[in-house]
Amino acid sequence: MSGIRPGLHPRRLVRLMKEAVNRCKLNLSGAVVLTEAASGAYIVTPVLAALAGADVVAITRTTKYGAADEITEQTMRLAALARVASRIQVITEKCADVVGRADIVTNSGHVRPINSAMIGLLKESAVISLMYEAWEFRAGDVDLEACRTRRIAVAGTNEQHPAVDVFSYLGTLAVKLLLDAGIAVYGSEILVLCDNPFAPFLEKGLRGAGARVEVAASLPAAAQKRAKDAILVALRPRHGYALGVGEAAFVRECFPGAIVAQFWGDVHRAALEAASVSCWPLDPPPAGHMGILPSAAGPEPIVRLQTGGLKVGEVLWRGRGKVRHSAESEFVDAL
Repeated sequence: MSGIRPGLHPRRLVRLMKEAVNRCKLNLSGAVVLTEAASGAYIVTPVLAALAGADVVAITRTTKYGAADEITEQTMRLAALARVASRIQVITEKCADVVGRADIVTNSGHVRPINSAMIGLLKESAVISLMYEAWEFRAGDVDLEACRTRRIAVAGTNEQHPAVDVFSYLGTLAVKLLLDAGIAVYGSEILVLCDNPFAPFLEKGLRGAGARVEVAASLPAAAQKRAKDAILVALRPRHGYALGVGEAAFVRECFPGAIVAQFWGDVHRAALEAASVSCWPLDPPPAGHMGILPSAAGPEPIVRLQTGGLKVGEVLWRGRGKVRHSAESEFVDAL
């Protein structure tokens, strides 16, 4: 088992997946699920769907995280351990016949973009599950107008549902991001810029690690020097930068020596560099994406999130696009 993090041990993954399927009462019997086969903790997605009874087609491709043939082999090995290998087919091309057979499509990385051409191939009863909350929607993931035209149901995942509970990992992720940047967290002065439901979870996690935390929806209006070790940016992505040229200059003047930790929300890296403000992580995430993946905390948040997303697909599909008023509809975060 050399070369993988111990927390990703296949037998442990199988246990976590079975627990999540049972916790969410996930039942995909009779459904064809089109999703991705990916590396690291994201290997679980097709296996989760198969454990819930689906026939699964998983798209993979070679990326910096692994070659397609390696990911296919790892996925099928995990599926065999979970005794669902016969339910999973891994492919490298998003072909028309595969898209046309799908009942549930996830907006996972290798499946994206779900554009108008792809939506035109879907059957009328197909549904699309966003593997994140609806308010986090990225326009490049799914062509919503094409979905409306074809009456294809699309919905996000209620990540705060007790059976999913992904938001409770946000504080842990913030601590890890800062530790990786060289900020001790304990005893540190942290300004959390957050304009969304992440705020209380980030604050709780950072305070629990011993930080002194200030939370604000934006930078203060008044220019006044204040001692901060880090500014954790967790602002909704938008047109333009959450932190642009003006904000970079403000941080330099008012928070001398503070680093900018990009948790979520696009920041103007060149402007920060020009203002001699350090930014972490070193490699900028793609526009609209988090600066630290949930998998950095281990496989648990990924297993929970992917199971919740598949549950959204189940609820939409079994209602043929109409969310029924039931306990299960609470998994759905409607667009």
